[in-house]
Amino acid sequence: MGRLYQATHGTSLVSHAVYLMVMKRIYVILLLIIFGGVVLHAPFSVWLGTQFPDYELLIKSWKEVLMLGLVPLAAVIVTRERMWKELLNDWILRLAAVYAALHMLLIPVSFDGVLPVIAGLMIDLRYVLFFVLVYIALRIMPEWKQWFIRVGLVGACIVCGFTVVQLFLPPDFLTIIGYGDETIQPYLTVDKNPDYIRYSSTLRGPNPLGAYAGMVLAFAAALWVRGRVKGELFRFKVTVWLLALCAIIALWVSYSRSSLVAGIVAVLLAVIVGVGWRLPRRSWIAGAAIVVAILGSLFVARQTEFVSNVILHENQNGGSSVSSNDDHVASLQTGTQRLLVQPFGAGIGSTGSASLYGNEPIIIENQYLFIAHETGWVGLALFGVIFAYIVVRLWERRRDWFAVGVLASGVGLALIGLLLPVLADDTVSIVWWGLAAAALSGGSNGKTAKQKAKRTA
Repeated sequence: MGRLYQATHGTSLVSHAVYLMVMKRIYVILLLIIFGGVVLHAPFSVWLGTQFPDYELLIKSWKEVLMLGLVPLAAVIVTRERMWKELLNDWILRLAAVYAALHMLLIPVSFDGVLPVIAGLMIDLRYVLFFVLVYIALRIMPEWKQWFIRVGLVGACIVCGFTVVQLFLPPDFLTIIGYGDETIQPYLTVDKNPDYIRYSSTLRGPNPLGAYAGMVLAFAAALWVRGRVKGELFRFKVTVWLLALCAIIALWVSYSRSSLVAGIVAVLLAVIVGVGWRLPRRSWIAGAAIVVAILGSLFVARQTEFVSNVILHENQNGGSSVSSNDDHVASLQTGTQRLLVQPFGAGIGSTGSASLYGNEPIIIENQYLFIAHETGWVGLALFGVIFAYIVVRLWERRRDWFAVGVLASGVGLALIGLLLPVLADDTVSIVWWGLAAAALSGGSNGKTAKQKAKRTA
């Protein structure tokens, strides 16, 4: 009987271990599908939406639905791994939980219908939820971190590479899969000047493309200055250089001024953090001289057609009756006024594309005023604390090229957020917050590895 019990008990333990391993693998593979698939979300959702119009909203929400489905699976895995105490003591997860709870509490504040609220929750919380899911996955399975880096690299090659391909195709090429006035414009122009076409690649618009390309350049710079490329195979070096070149092209043809500035700042930050202050004085002087020369040239040439259209976004030959500069100013004024008089915000789903489903649509072209309009002063403060906490933890890992890339690109996105609700774009927000989770939780976390070894022993 004793031997039979031991055999049965041992078989049960093995089956449970296999069952847990399968669950964990399914969990992380589904996260990778979201992480990789989001860069192709726009063209596939447009095409499928035109084929199955009755399910258009469900098709657009595939990644959010999948994330929600992963929540109970994550809970089961954490329970089996006995990590609840460890994760609940992690401040980043505590802050994320409070931020999500605040959204739930604010739903009745200015309820404008079920659809705006659902859309608002998705836009506001999907990247935070994805961060938490990836963070948990890589705290438990740090060996999967490299897969997130590889999938991110493939996604960057697709987005930036397709941008270069678009240059040789008719501007309205994407209309063959359903792009148009009712879905996503196949291309835009700078203040309706057909000489300056703004491409979108596989993303939802030129501004998200510019933000994404700036992120890619930040990672390329971090990878290079940290010396990871120098000892690699020639094939890998060529891949990095080609990707960086395609990202530069993508950033330029997006004609997104905020992304251009943010991309330059992100690259410089990656170089400074990566190299440290070891650069000789003459390098700093030369760099400062180049910056002054560029700014001076732009000032002198401010009346030329190129600077007027590309930098100032002012079409001298007519075009749009209202320039994008006027739109930005008006949006900032509206957002600031509402921030001052609405300490609790205007309710979830009251801003951006979610508000189009309600009775009072409003577009606010500032990420921070966007958050304040949805969740009030407390929500804005919470978001600021979460982002600052992530930046501090990335800074602590600055010896890792990957953490430097996430840090530099995050600062770039924060700058773009001053003029655009950059995190409202699903691809940009999910990709960066997923990478941030990978940088903070996977691979190099020695404490987690030791704790895991203790649990296994």
